[in-house]
Amino acid sequence: MQTRRLGKTDFQLPILSFGASSLGAEFRSVKVEEALQSVHVALECGLNFIDTSPFYGRGMSEVLLGIALKGVPRESYTLCTKLGRYDLAHFDFSPRRVAESVDVSLHRLGTDHLDIVLCHDIEFVPMQQIVDETIPALRKAQRAGKVRFIGFSGYPMKIFRLILDQTSVDCVLSYNQYTLQNTRFADEAVPYLKSKGVGAMNAGPFSARLLTNAPLPAWLKEPENVKAAARKAAEHCANKGVDIAKLALQFSIANADITTTVSGSANPNNIRNWAKWAAEPIDEELLREVREIFAPVKNIGHVEGLPENN
Repeated sequence: MQTRRLGKTDFQLPILSFGASSLGAEFRSVKVEEALQSVHVALECGLNFIDTSPFYGRGMSEVLLGIALKGVPRESYTLCTKLGRYDLAHFDFSPRRVAESVDVSLHRLGTDHLDIVLCHDIEFVPMQQIVDETIPALRKAQRAGKVRFIGFSGYPMKIFRLILDQTSVDCVLSYNQYTLQNTRFADEAVPYLKSKGVGAMNAGPFSARLLTNAPLPAWLKEPENVKAAARKAAEHCANKGVDIAKLALQFSIANADITTTVSGSANPNNIRNWAKWAAEPIDEELLREVREIFAPVKNIGHVEGLPENN
């Protein structure tokens, strides 16, 4: 698996990483054996950067990940978790909860240090708290040796400048905003992040199943014209004998300015397919045709979090 350096850190991360949200049964019921096998298959396939959060499965993802990683040499993988979001509407970015959350994650994951800790979905709270309270508390955990590098994650593009104009972090994670249909992260944020030396990570190459052949989930927030374009693009790919998910994954990992793309599944076969796709060349002609289909709805997304953060 090809790797890239994360910002100014000493981490070389795989261009495709394993997202452990599915281990928390966020999207479907998951068998424990299936979840544990997924972690091992990801590591075997070179997806040795693992992303999780106490929000995923309300702790279940971290617990199962900790079990799966027992006996695996700590130096063989890089671990990222998050803090601040604990349920759909439960957010707590206070310094006290930062300290507690780091310690709880260390315990669940069975490790003495976390490689990266991100403030999770910060668009749902007033930004100034992140700058004034949360990041300083994370720096304290960093000085204590519990955390190596820190950052934040979220959906709106506005959050990156809002935070980084006032303080510094090591890396950030954007989701569903660098895909076949939506390249706002690369267009609007990545050049700024590069100028600051901040590592750029992307999650959700399939944009919550939008760019797959799976039925679209009821909770998907994208407008109807975006969904229609996605169905048209998927059909076009199928007519060419290609799964649109393959094209979507290959497109997202190809950007050299984005260190890694995180994709999650509790299905070991999916992970093996992704690793295989990552090693294959992208069909440039098909990519051009699909991007033409998406042109009328390019970069159209939705509002996430507080209105003032969008």
